[in-house]
Amino acid sequence: MSDTDLTPAANFVAVQASPEFQELRNRLRRFVFPMTAVFLIWYFAYVLLGAFAHDFMATKVWGHINVGILIGLGQFLSTFLITFIYVRFANRELDPRAEAIRRELEGEVV
Repeated sequence: MSDTDLTPAANFVAVQASPEFQELRNRLRRFVFPMTAVFLIWYFAYVLLGAFAHDFMATKVWGHINVGILIGLGQFLSTFLITFIYVRFANRELDPRAEAIRRELEGEVV
């Protein structure tokens, strides 16, 4: 019995158990979990500094710009940077593998 003879649900379960799908999921997890941890540490460091290091955060850098404002802007910039890095990673690593799995699942010739 070929993969195309299976019901759609059974076919999906078979593809989900395949080494190709497992590799796709592992690559995603190896990227997402560390990146999430780094961002959350960075975010909570900002919150904790704002709550407990008032003098440090109020340190003037230039005119009315202080360390707190710069770190706050860094939060926005790091969010955009992480998004940019993820899109590049997904386009290069995840999307081609996902497309191959989709073709296999739909019965197209790869």
